[in-house]
Amino acid sequence: MTRRAALGGIVLTMIGVSTAAAQQTLVEQARFAFRPIPHEPPAVEGLEATPARVELGKMLYFEPRLSKSHTISCNTCHSVGMAGIDPLETSIGHRWQRGSRNAPTVFNAVFNTAQFWDGRASDLETQAAGPLLNPIEMGSSPGDIVKRLKAIPGYVARFREAFPGQDDPITFEHVRRLIALFEATLITPDAPFDRYLRGNEDAMTTEEKNGLRVFLEKGCVQCHHGVNVGGGRYAPFGVVEVPGADLLPREDKGRFNVTRTADSEYVFKVPGLRNVVLTAPYFHSGRAWDLRQAVAVMGTSQLGAALNDDEVDEIVAFLYSLTGRQPVVTYPMLPPNGPDTPRPEP
Repeated sequence: MTRRAALGGIVLTMIGVSTAAAQQTLVEQARFAFRPIPHEPPAVEGLEATPARVELGKMLYFEPRLSKSHTISCNTCHSVGMAGIDPLETSIGHRWQRGSRNAPTVFNAVFNTAQFWDGRASDLETQAAGPLLNPIEMGSSPGDIVKRLKAIPGYVARFREAFPGQDDPITFEHVRRLIALFEATLITPDAPFDRYLRGNEDAMTTEEKNGLRVFLEKGCVQCHHGVNVGGGRYAPFGVVEVPGADLLPREDKGRFNVTRTADSEYVFKVPGLRNVVLTAPYFHSGRAWDLRQAVAVMGTSQLGAALNDDEVDEIVAFLYSLTGRQPVVTYPMLPPNGPDTPRPEP
């Protein structure tokens, strides 16, 4: 299927939505396309979120000894103090290697249909294992991670508390599930847009509402919808006009690396726009540092619309309304090494 053929369904959908939307108020249109972030984190399938497990998952999220060098943790590239991102184009991993894609925010990632830019992980649990084992990122293996944790007495006690009655609770499966449990708590409710969706008409400014109207009318909503204002589908970067190689490196073919089908070339998971004003740089390449530039590029590349300065400013104003209450995370005290804890490897 060609990009133009794939786009046809989107255009038809947009026409249908626009026709119906003409009969609705702005807030009714918004409620049709979006949902507010809930105040409580959603459940992670397959593992009950007890306080002991969530706390242990937080410890593992901040634990650098899960990496081969004992220097890199999940928080290194997804800092909870910086809206869940790494403020670099691409992150630095094991032996100073650079990743090939920008680190997406972990905040609200639980609401995405899949994880990673190419969607190769179906859920947070699968995603959590990726960086741990990637030789460019943390460089570990399941066996090494289990061996290290079993040789740290404080973790032995913590895992027994989290999984009472189990003879051997320290497993790699538990590690990745516990990290996923903690990541699922990193949600940002109560943005002005959430309060607006819930009925508070004064939660958004006039400029933000004007931006929402432009966002809907121009068709941004066709890809950026749902709870996370994105994250629910895939789209080619360059539906109408392919960006330059500075923003779309030709060597990274996106979802093609997962599906190996021609129509997946340069297709990426649509990013969620929650807290987007806090998560520069933008795009999978991390090459856009200015939000206004990113909005303008989306207009020409995805919509075939040269947005004027006022329209760009209005959309950016709306994007500011997506900044929610940031999670407050107390840095955990991690247990010290035991006498038999394996040493870091260069």
